[in-house]
Order: sequence, then C-alpha cells, then structure tokens
Amino acid sequence: MLYRELGKTGKNVSILGMGAMRLPVINDVPEKIDQKKTTEMLKYALDNGINYIDTAYPYHHGESEKFLGRFFEDNPKYKKDTSITSKMPSWLINNQEDMYYYLEKQLKDLKMETIDFYLLHSLKPDYWENLINNNVLEFLDKIVEEKKVKYVGFSFHGEIELFFEIIDDYEWDICQIQLNYMDEYHQAGVEGLKYAKSKGVGTVIMEPLRGGCLTRNIPNEVQEIWDWAEDPKTPAQWGLKYLWDYEEVDIVLSGMSSLEEVKENIGYATNGHPHSLTKNDKEIIKEVKMSYREKIYIDCNSCGYCMPCPEGLDIPKNFDILNNAYMFNDPDGLKMQYQSLLTEKQRASACNACGQCQEMCPQLIPIIEKLKEVSDTFEK
Repeated sequence: MLYRELGKTGKNVSILGMGAMRLPVINDVPEKIDQKKTTEMLKYALDNGINYIDTAYPYHHGESEKFLGRFFEDNPKYKKDTSITSKMPSWLINNQEDMYYYLEKQLKDLKMETIDFYLLHSLKPDYWENLINNNVLEFLDKIVEEKKVKYVGFSFHGEIELFFEIIDDYEWDICQIQLNYMDEYHQAGVEGLKYAKSKGVGTVIMEPLRGGCLTRNIPNEVQEIWDWAEDPKTPAQWGLKYLWDYEEVDIVLSGMSSLEEVKENIGYATNGHPHSLTKNDKEIIKEVKMSYREKIYIDCNSCGYCMPCPEGLDIPKNFDILNNAYMFNDPDGLKMQYQSLLTEKQRASACNACGQCQEMCPQLIPIIEKLKEVSDTFEK
C-alpha cells in the first residue's frame, strides 16, 4: 500500500480508501448488510494497509454507521490506526439544533467519542445557502473545540464557481469531490482538485469508476482501445491509475462490494504512483473518452434555455442521466442515480407536455418526446 499526506492535516493516509456505501447485502435489501462478508472484507482491507473508511448518515438506510460501530467495538485493535469519516445530512438541517442532533446520533451509532473527519454532505447551492444561514461554520468551530470531531470538510456536487466560494469561506481540512477520466470538467473537476490542493486542503476522490459504469458492460469498441496498451490493465485499474497519477490526489475512495474487489484494488494501489502514466497511456484514455462520448444519445449541451420548467423539472439533468445510460450501456446502474439525484418534481414523469421548453431549445431537441423516453427507461 502507498500513502500520501492528507492536506495540511499531516496524516498519512492510504491512497485507496474504503467507501462503506455499497457493502454486500442480503437479498438486495440495502439495510440488511451481510455481516459475515463485510467483516471479512474490512479485516482484509485493514490488514493490508487501508487506513481510511468513509461512511455517512444515509448509507445503507442508516445501517452503515451502525455496522462500523459494532465492527470496531468487536475488533478494537483496528481503530487506533484507522481514520473514520462520516457526514452531516445537509438536506435534513433546519437549524443548529438539528446539526447537534445528527452528530450526537452518529457518534452513538459509531460508538465513538470523537469522529476523525466530519463532512458537510453533498453540498450544492440550496444546501450550502441553508447551512450558512444557520451558522454552520460556527457549529464546525464548536465541535472541533469540543473534541467531538478532529477535522472538518465537505463533499461536493455543485458547479465549479460554488466550489471556489465554499473553499474560500472557511479553513477546511479536507474536501471530497467526484472525479474520473470522464468527468474532468464536471462539477469541481480537475480545476477544483488543483485549487483545493493549492489551499492546503486534503483531497478525497469519490466515484472514481462512476459508480461502476466504467467497469461494467464494456463496449467492444472501448475494449479494443484498452487492448492497445503495452502494459494491459483492467478497466478498474485504468480508472484508479488515472487518478493516482495526479500528485494533487490524496485518497481515492472505492465503494467495494466483495472481498475480490478489495483484493484487486489493493493490488492496484501498490503501483499508484503520481506521474506514472506514460504518454501512450494518456493517449489511450483520451481515445476511450472519445469513444464513450460518441455514444451520446441526446445532443443536449446543458445550455439551460429550456429552464426553468413551470413544473419544476430539471430537463438537462434528466437528459444527462439518459445519455450516461446509453454511453455506458448501464440503464439499471443509472436508475439508482436517477432516483437519488432528482426529486419527484424534477423527474421526467412530471412533464405535462406544455411545450414551452421546445420553443426555447436552440438544438431543436424534441424535449417532450425525449422526456417520455427518460421516464420509460428509469420509472417503469
């Protein structure tokens, strides 16, 4: 296992972190974590160098934190050298009392007096505005002073301008952003990664494989490009190595679901050195990106002329998720994203076919027709 210093915290962390949101479950029921399999995975991970575990209040419908609490209570030898990260459920906060309520509940579930890293979860414009209005930065100061948490940060799902604003508003210890070779310019992206590092903020990467989209159902034309490599790699290895190649990346999280995945990813981490991709490797990744982009189904560039929708739909986001389903040949995997990222009012099925959006679309997309396809794909 290789290690990097996590921003200005001075902590040496494994370049591979374990995300506790896709643990093995029984009968596909999210809250029924398979205790035996998950315990085996965790022990192997910790015995082989992983020292950073990421969880959050909603993972596995609230059972992820509870499982980790029981695991470390039953296996105390692992706790000393392992950093645990959890997150405040930003969408459930109405006042500062709520902030304390959820933190105390999480401390109880994790069976800990102090959480190593505590993040504001999934920040985007409305969440951030609400938290600021409720003096969240004052709250963060207090819980560090009270030793309820050691370090504070945030996870992010907004646009780059908001990322800069948040980074500059507080002395953060770490930030968690989505990044992979398909999303270099999406959300915080590479620009946000480098800006955070310039400010001394530790960088934790989530969705390195786009929720598995970059490893499942690989199109033949994409596999042919991967096969050009002088040093063959699996799709998962390509995705992880792409990120570790950035010296600005401190940790890459993987939401592993089996012992086999843990073993494979730990093996990849032994060669996760910065600046280790060759010129040929970078050209191959570039070609793979282009091949995936050619599979885009709806020619929507998210210009926003169709917005706001009178019914509250997020039309560009609906089309983005459908395009991803086509690009990665993974409608089942994207269905979860559709349900989690869009509220009921924002989903395609809320369209009443008023036609206002079609009159404004510079790409002349038959929006009403395509929204029906979105609904048919993800809601039936």
